[in-house]
Amino acid sequence: MPKPTLQGIYRYPVKSLRGTMLEQTGLDARGVSFDRHWMLVDADGQFLSQRKLPRMTLVQTQMQSGGLSLQAPDMPDLELPSEQAGDEQVKVRVWGDECLARSAGEDADNWLSEFLNTECRLVYMPDDQQRQVDLDYANQGDQTGFSDGFPLLLISEASLQDLNSRMSEALPMERFRPNLVVGGCEPYAEDQWKRICIGGIEFRVVKPCSRCAITTVNPETAETGAEPLKTLSGYRRRGKKVYFGQNIIHEGTGQISLGMELEVLELADEA
Repeated sequence: MPKPTLQGIYRYPVKSLRGTMLEQTGLDARGVSFDRHWMLVDADGQFLSQRKLPRMTLVQTQMQSGGLSLQAPDMPDLELPSEQAGDEQVKVRVWGDECLARSAGEDADNWLSEFLNTECRLVYMPDDQQRQVDLDYANQGDQTGFSDGFPLLLISEASLQDLNSRMSEALPMERFRPNLVVGGCEPYAEDQWKRICIGGIEFRVVKPCSRCAITTVNPETAETGAEPLKTLSGYRRRGKKVYFGQNIIHEGTGQISLGMELEVLELADEA
């Protein structure tokens, strides 16, 4: 029987801004290289996201020559270095975690504040900072960038196809902001995996991903609606939350590319 294969790789350089599809990528200690390396914060250092600012989805991101390029409607392109000496240190918060970040500069702050119609700052996580993943699910030393909590999110194509079959209008995978998309398996097969291997790198499948209002934001228009949370709540609810996709943690670094086989090393214990 054919093995599942890696059919999609996504990187989101700035938390809650648009991501980009990749054919291959390096995995470093924090996950996909430069994934959630930057983040927008308010005056108090609290992170900003599409939950409150759906318009963030209209900002395109692209990594170019080690730097970041931002594009948005009716705005000039903005080019930023990935990191530079002497940038101002900023204390920021991502949910319950407090981190030390660096300012990306006034040009970025002004550009984003103007487009989003709200005062904000763009910060990045320097290489010398480490953000520990929740030890309830991770090992000591497991890291992530400015993601909500885990370095990688995996979803299967079949799971999205099953969800779309239940709705009047199909949604793209982009709505769910995964890092890795797998084809060639049954719907929700990822729920049964405990350990997997892609390209010689092993991953632990540690926690189902609870979904929030960001999935209801149309990435093309920034308009919001009831789906897919309305449909998911009918068959993917546990308690007060709905789940779609799996948070995973990688063991080691290396390169992955589209078409690589996924080997299931261990299944989750039966409930």
